[in-house]
Amino acid sequence: MSSPTTSLPDRAGLDRGDVRRHLARGLEGADDGELYLEYAQSEMLVFDNRRLKQATYNTDQGFGLRAVKDEAVGYAHSSDISEAALARAADAVRAVKGGYCGAYAEPPGGTNVRLYGDDNPLGAPAFETKVRLLEAIDAYARARDPRVRQVSSKPAATAMAGARAFRISSRPMPGRAPLTMLCARR
Repeated sequence: MSSPTTSLPDRAGLDRGDVRRHLARGLEGADDGELYLEYAQSEMLVFDNRRLKQATYNTDQGFGLRAVKDEAVGYAHSSDISEAALARAADAVRAVKGGYCGAYAEPPGGTNVRLYGDDNPLGAPAFETKVRLLEAIDAYARARDPRVRQVSSKPAATAMAGARAFRISSRPMPGRAPLTMLCARR
């Protein structure tokens, strides 16, 4: 397995004190608000007719900042997780307060229940091992029945990490490998 998931603010190189300062400025005078950070990786291999036809690997990241004041909601988001982007988002959500005064609303209590471990499921097995497995699936299906004309497999996996108020959760999604076989009639 690959190394454990790191804190999202740390991964982005953000200083937690600076993040708290921007949040305090952006949410000043709001009734409620939150910062949500996300980092997700996904991988998909398409094996068809005895060869690897497609391999994709994708990384998505970003954040959203929300402020609530009475009935008004201000929201800003960016795929750039940087101090400058966070400062711009804080400026944008400040518009929600509109000069009103409000009361602080306690956020819902966190459960702190770990549903998944910190391992990234995309790191193991190695790419070459995954391709060999797909070759073995293809060979097995064809050896079991001579009518098999086409074998397609499209395994996919996703690893996500999300942070709300600096509580980090890592959610590796279980991998799946749909298998399609086309057979000739006798």
